[in-house]
Amino acid sequence: MPAANGGDDGGSDTAIARALSQLLSIVNDIPVSSRKYQVVQSLAENVIHDNQREDVESLRQVNRTVLSTAFSRTLSQLVAAATLEQQQHGGGGGGDIAGLDPGHQHHHWVVRAVRSVADVVWTKRVSSSGSRSSAEKLAAELLWLAETLASCGFCEESVRRWASACTLARLSLSAEPRLQASLVKLSALLLKYAKDMGVNEDSADDNVSKKEQLKRNEEKMQMQMLILWIPLLCIAPNGTDAPVLSVGERAELERVMAETIEMLEVEDQERVLSLWLHHFTYCSSSDWPNLHASYARWCNASRKHLLNHNHNL
Repeated sequence: MPAANGGDDGGSDTAIARALSQLLSIVNDIPVSSRKYQVVQSLAENVIHDNQREDVESLRQVNRTVLSTAFSRTLSQLVAAATLEQQQHGGGGGGDIAGLDPGHQHHHWVVRAVRSVADVVWTKRVSSSGSRSSAEKLAAELLWLAETLASCGFCEESVRRWASACTLARLSLSAEPRLQASLVKLSALLLKYAKDMGVNEDSADDNVSKKEQLKRNEEKMQMQMLILWIPLLCIAPNGTDAPVLSVGERAELERVMAETIEMLEVEDQERVLSLWLHHFTYCSSSDWPNLHASYARWCNASRKHLLNHNHNL
C-alpha cells in the first residue's frame, strides 16, 4: 500500500514522524537518573504503539523510518562513547577480530568512529559531563530499539546495522566488563533475529532468482554477524557479578548459532568455525559457546566432499 502522504520517504517528513524523532533523540541525550527519562521513553513507546495499532502502511513506515534512524544514530553514539572511554582509561584501539577481510584490517577505524561533526559534538558533551556509564546506557537503548523494531515487524533494520558494526565489535574486545555484558545481550538477541528473518517470508513470489539472491544476502549477513561477534561471545559471557546469560539462554543461543552455521555454504562454515576455534581455544576463562558438534559436522561434510571429488576423478 502506498504511503498516505503520497511520498516515498516513509512519512519521515510529517508531524508525527518529527515528534517521534524528537522523543527518541531526547532519550539518547538525558541521563537515566533524570526523573524525566522514563516519562520521555514512555511517550515514545505510546506513539510507536498507537502508530502500529492503526494498521495503516504510512504509519507503519513512520515507525520503521524513525526507529531505524534512531538505531543508527544510537549505534554511532555508542561507538563514539566507547572510543572515548577507552581513551580516558588509556586503552588501546580495541582487539583484533581474526577472520575479517584483509581490507578491514588496516582501516583507521578509531578516527572514523568520531569523524562526523554530530558525533564529535556529542562526544564532547559526554566528556564534559564525566559520564562513565554513557556507553552502557546507549547499549541498553540499542537493545530497547532492536526489540521495538522487531515488535513492529522490522527486525532486519537492526540486524543489518549490527552485522556491519565492525568498529564496535573491535572496541568490544577491550571494553569494560559491564559494557561487554550489554553487547553480549544485544548480540544474542540480534543473532536470533538474523536466523529467523527468512522464516516468515511468503514463498508466493515466483521470481526464483530474486528469492535466491535474497537468501544469499541473508546468509552473508548472518555470516558477518557471526564473524563480528563470536570473539566477544567467547571472552565475555561470564559477567562481573553474575553470568550475562542464563544457562537456558546460553543453550538457546548455541542452538541458534549451530542452526545458522549449518545453513551457510561449506566455505563460509569453515571461516566461521575456524574463527570460533581460535577464540574459544585461547580464552581460558570461558568454555562457551560450545560449537563442537557444528565443527564435527563441518569436518564430516568436508571429508565426504574430498572423497566424492576423488571418486569422480
